[in-house]
Amino acid sequence: MTNQQDHHEHTHEEELNYITVVDEEGNEALYEVLFTFDSEDFGKSYVLIYPAGVSEEEDVELQAFSFVENEDGTSGDLQPIETEEEWDMIEEVLNTFIEEEED
Repeated sequence: MTNQQDHHEHTHEEELNYITVVDEEGNEALYEVLFTFDSEDFGKSYVLIYPAGVSEEEDVELQAFSFVENEDGTSGDLQPIETEEEWDMIEEVLNTFIEEEED
């Protein structure tokens, strides 16, 4: 889903483990949140997600977005990653996350 603005919703009961992504055509898909982080360098928050319901043995395509939550904290807008520098930073953070998970 490479839309300019996807919309996501979550409830605090789920502790932000899942979000529903609604694409431009109104199709909803459930995704599991791998992790979120903030970047002071870019002044944004980021989320890495993958399709919900896949087993650990399956290869999945991670998707990364920057996001801004609404004031009520229950929904917000996902924005596409805009620059190669952001992608490099996200890849570095992901590699660190994977190394820590393996330890």
